[in-house]
Amino acid sequence: MPILLLIILGAATGFVATRIMKVETDLITTVLIGVAGAVVGWVALRFLLVLSGWVAIVLGALIGAIGLIWLWKIAFPK
Repeated sequence: MPILLLIILGAATGFVATRIMKVETDLITTVLIGVAGAVVGWVALRFLLVLSGWVAIVLGALIGAIGLIWLWKIAFPK
């Protein structure tokens, strides 16, 4: 089922993409462009999600450490 969905969505997105880019192609090429675009987009988004996940972890750790230092300074002033 996911392959059929990929082909249907690929056909639709390929059609829209070829119209936006003003490219005249036959049906098979349009579907292949859409399916390939879906795969490339999926890989790119997965990479960005993983990257943003790591960035979120680092930022969370940094904010947490800053918060603990702030509390430490309040609890134990010099």
